[in-house]
Amino acid sequence: MQGHKIRIGVDIGGTFTDFVIFDEDAGIVQSFKLLSTPLTPEEVVISGLDKILSSKDDKNKSVVLVHGSTVATNTLLERKGANSALITTRGFKDVLKIGRQARTKIYGFCTNNLTPLLEDDRCFEVSERIGSRGEVLEPLVLDEISNLIDDLRQNKVRSVAISLLFSFHYPKHEEIIAKELRNAGFFVSVSSNVVPEFREFERASTTVVNAYVTPILDEYIGRLQSELPDNVGRLRVMQSNGGTISASEARITGVKSIVSGPAGGVVGALSVSQMSGNNQIITLDMGGTSTDVSLIQGDPKLTSQSVVGGVPIRIPMIDIHTVGAGGGSIAYVDAGGALKVGPNSAGANPGPACYGLGGDYPTVTDANIVLGRIRPEHFLGGTMKIDETRAHNVLTQLAKRARLVKQTDLTIAQSAALGIIEVTNAHMERALRLISVQRGYDPRDFTLVAFGGAGGLHVCELARALSIGQVIVPRRASTMSALGMIGADVIKDYVRTVMLPEDTLYSELLSRIKSMVVLAEAEMEEELISEDDICLQTTLDIRYRGQSYELNVPLTEDYHSDFHDAHMQAYGHSNSDDPIEIVNLRVRCIGLVSAVPIIKTKSVSTDSSVAHLGKSPMVLSREIIDNDIYSGDLLKPGHVIVGPALIVYSDTTVLIFCEDRAVVDPLHNVVIDIGMSNNGKEAFYE
Repeated sequence: MQGHKIRIGVDIGGTFTDFVIFDEDAGIVQSFKLLSTPLTPEEVVISGLDKILSSKDDKNKSVVLVHGSTVATNTLLERKGANSALITTRGFKDVLKIGRQARTKIYGFCTNNLTPLLEDDRCFEVSERIGSRGEVLEPLVLDEISNLIDDLRQNKVRSVAISLLFSFHYPKHEEIIAKELRNAGFFVSVSSNVVPEFREFERASTTVVNAYVTPILDEYIGRLQSELPDNVGRLRVMQSNGGTISASEARITGVKSIVSGPAGGVVGALSVSQMSGNNQIITLDMGGTSTDVSLIQGDPKLTSQSVVGGVPIRIPMIDIHTVGAGGGSIAYVDAGGALKVGPNSAGANPGPACYGLGGDYPTVTDANIVLGRIRPEHFLGGTMKIDETRAHNVLTQLAKRARLVKQTDLTIAQSAALGIIEVTNAHMERALRLISVQRGYDPRDFTLVAFGGAGGLHVCELARALSIGQVIVPRRASTMSALGMIGADVIKDYVRTVMLPEDTLYSELLSRIKSMVVLAEAEMEEELISEDDICLQTTLDIRYRGQSYELNVPLTEDYHSDFHDAHMQAYGHSNSDDPIEIVNLRVRCIGLVSAVPIIKTKSVSTDSSVAHLGKSPMVLSREIIDNDIYSGDLLKPGHVIVGPALIVYSDTTVLIFCEDRAVVDPLHNVVIDIGMSNNGKEAFYE
């Protein structure tokens, strides 16, 4: 990774595609946005690369492209994956249907389950049986495989998931079946490779997801690679765990990239906040289609128990919670007359009504236009024409459907716009509370870092609702996910189920984990990562004997006490006298990538008048006020802005409320102290 001259990060979103370019020789970082092309997502990537590499000098430079894609995510959410099948041990073909028998609405008489990935006629069985310790109880009946291949062909199956009972202990049966199926022309996803750990349902579900989405992602990456400029030497893909993998690996394990874009945002936000000396943050990534939130203490929190589109996925992911609230989220009136927003989005085409591309649905972006919080003349640096009249018209129609009453000095369109903002903020506030308060964290102990194209418009209100005292809006907030991608490390995760007692010696654990370390180092060598740039993290999944779930702690000689401490922190109690059980061994191998440098600048005068662009009317607190507008590009470190004000950049806007005070830090981030007078609390400034 060190020999490349230009690094380019690309994050395809539902509305816009973000590009960040880092020229290593010049030390320059640049960024821009283009409207996404949902039907052919590679088209916007190639258009952006042509724009970046248009000069002769750039055409001669070596380029590495790091790509975050929604292809796998959308394939799963929209149920548009490959025609797939599951092969299980005889007697266990209902594993996906039975699941954990969990009910999301425990008192609900009616269920609204998502369409399953596989119907019953796509689940097949083979005669074999492995015991819980890896012993062969029944050998694999090889004669059944040829009949199985005929059945798969008759059902026009393209991709096959193999998940046999206890195959993580004894993978040979899966490997034999996989070899025959691959020779027959099927794409094959094997559970002992994808998720080599216990929990039959989650292992099978994850393997099926991989079989379902990977052929679609493989086709996309193939099309993209065929059109890449000649000087793009390497294509890497962002993973859900916060690291990158090679394009070749992504083309066989698409499940690893399910939430790649949001993961890049978390990595970028953490890097920016650490440079500011802050390791306790809550991230708010509000884009065009959705909002992603995550809580970080030092390092991003990982989870191996995610649910995406109603389907369990058991691979390490950054713990990110997503809600359908973005700039393009559509507002509507339900059957009971209530105003609702999202999760459906206007996307990039036709997009919000104000884009003038044929969209007739009122969106959050239209609401911000009507309220004067987005200035049309500054939208995308003035390069995209915004139709204010169209935004007012669709919101007026919405207000009539909702039978809204005109408020003092406000039009009914403005009243509807305020309602849209309040509903949208309520969705995001609920998500922020879920990852903080509901998990035992006090949000007042954290800084709220807002990014994404729309994050800066909503963050101050959300911080005030949660009594968070400080907000950071990074300099490249709108393209933070793409920025995080070009600075993301190469990361590979390995796991092995062992089920060992508490008296297991530390030396034995080191011995058992050695083969995983050797494999990790070998794969990093294939990634061209030097030995000096490899960092290994070894951990254990431990639980009290009889518990259903485990906690992850570092592999040290004190792993017993570390587990009791972790249990106390997570659940508020622990008992050192209770026997514990070591469930899994884990290795995380990190190939360090040089960070994207952000130059600090000394503070100048606090006087921000040099960036003042004038005043404009804006709706705040249900009244119209004259609001100061500042150019973000003209602001310098040390400049202070007291709300109400708008800071406009070419790709985003930051809204500062009356009680708030912002200062530009040495990294050109906007740091906002949130006044709490609306909550009856003392303001953070005089």
